Amino acid sequence: MKVLIAGGSGLIGSALSNSLLAAGHQVVIISRQPDKTGNLPSGIKTIGWASEDLIRAVSTADAVVNLAGASIAADNPFRMRWTTQRKTEILDSRLQAGAKLTKAIQAAGTIPEVLIQASAIGYYGNVGSELVDETSSAGDDFLAGVCQGWEGSTKVLEILGVRRVIIRIGLVFSPVGGLFQLLKLPFLFYLGGQIGTGNQYLSWIHIDDLVAAIRYLIDNRFNQGVFNLTAPKPVQNRDFAQRLGKILTKPAWFPVPGVVLRLLLGEVSTLALDGRQVYPTRLLDSGFGFRFDQLDFALKDLLA
Repeated sequence: MKVLIAGGSGLIGSALSNSLLAAGHQVVIISRQPDKTGNLPSGIKTIGWASEDLIRAVSTADAVVNLAGASIAADNPFRMRWTTQRKTEILDSRLQAGAKLTKAIQAAGTIPEVLIQASAIGYYGNVGSELVDETSSAGDDFLAGVCQGWEGSTKVLEILGVRRVIIRIGLVFSPVGGLFQLLKLPFLFYLGGQIGTGNQYLSWIHIDDLVAAIRYLIDNRFNQGVFNLTAPKPVQNRDFAQRLGKILTKPAWFPVPGVVLRLLLGEVSTLALDGRQVYPTRLLDSGFGFRFDQLDFALKDLLA
């Protein structure tokens, strides 16, 4: 199988590429800088976003995975604030990538069997402790709007007969980067604790389960539409801090007041202070089995 991945050099894309390569599949990554991919595994082909390159690539691809989009939290602390410019970058990067892929597939002689369209659980907005699944309505904040636009950027491909699967991804825990490393860091300096009230839910997923779920959705031709990619047992931030501290044998006594984060980060503080309790109903109903459905088991594996 040949898989084309937009956004393939990021945390999720890299893990997915490694998994596909190990299973003997071909992987092609779309990159803004195809000549600067030294961190990618050998055996991966890279192309740019030029229309001709995209059309040739999608014409021979069995599956396309669209993960492309500027980082929600930025690549350094000094760019984290959601200025008007940052918000435009976050949204436009997703809409433009979706539009380019859509045009390429429309122009291709042969269309791929499936398109995996990334989104995020931010789609549901700040719903407090309410349990939500794929049937729940969209929120009305900035992140919800971004997710709705992201999902809609490739919707027209369904008319062509492409099986489109939308994956609303939760908080990804990985041992090699991303959110989990940031959450772990204060504990290493004995400064760990809950964030804000600690009541907000973390709907998390281990990177291995995330990759397995994406591959499962690619392979299973009966699956299409929206799927939440989160572990089936979300936890409150307070509980997460206590469990992480216990496993690290570090105290979890240093809470971070919400007002401090709001002053430092502005609107982007919602990523840490607001949560949502998301359940992967459709994924479980389809027969997918999680390897890491328990937080303690996942944390021990990540810290091994």
